[in-house]
Amino acid sequence: MQLLGSLIFTLVFMLGTFACGILFFPLCLILPFRHRWRLANGYGHMLLFSLKWLCRLDYRVTGLDRLPAGAHVSLWKHSSSWETFGMMAILPQQVWVLKRELMWLPFVGWTLALMKSIAVNRSGGPSAVNQVVEQGKDRLQRGSWVIIFPEGTRMPPGETRRYGSSGALLASQAGCQIVPVAHDAGFYWQRRSLRKLPGTIDVVIGPPIAAVNRDPREVNAEAQAWIEKTIAEIRARKKGGER
Repeated sequence: MQLLGSLIFTLVFMLGTFACGILFFPLCLILPFRHRWRLANGYGHMLLFSLKWLCRLDYRVTGLDRLPAGAHVSLWKHSSSWETFGMMAILPQQVWVLKRELMWLPFVGWTLALMKSIAVNRSGGPSAVNQVVEQGKDRLQRGSWVIIFPEGTRMPPGETRRYGSSGALLASQAGCQIVPVAHDAGFYWQRRSLRKLPGTIDVVIGPPIAAVNRDPREVNAEAQAWIEKTIAEIRARKKGGER
């Protein structure tokens, strides 16, 4: 039954995303951004409900009280597809840094563009970093959080790679903070896997990290150390029997 529920959810995820792209696109052409964001927020909640109902995979969030007022940069662990919609339901009004190939998808990509996403060429090097910084400052000034997967791609559970510098550089120049987010979604929904394991994904929002007047590499190292340490603690606690 778990595999069947996983297959059904995958269909809901894929077809629902395309259907929402078709539906949301004309609405996003006429609605102000705050209302477009509400559509994205509702979409995230819908998928989370479907995942819980079909796959018995729920989530819980710790640390919402740590979110600072205003708009900031949030660095998320990227280990599954879960966080691509989970973040829509958890953090305030936001935009996403994503690979530019997603913008080429009919309706879905067009809607992402209207959601003020920052689409980068992942092989662009310094030009991609500059794009995130310049466009990110604009989004932050307009009151939206900027969400970044600093590893650049999904990583297998328990693994990591060097964080990109764009998020820390953006926070430094924009005068805002870095909010790290750790979760163990990758242990329930692995990369390229149709099967979703039942359980509860833990999402932990970390203490804000100051970035102004600091070396972006130092900020990244602090964020990465906290995220990876927190994920290890989550997994150790669950192996010890705490759910």
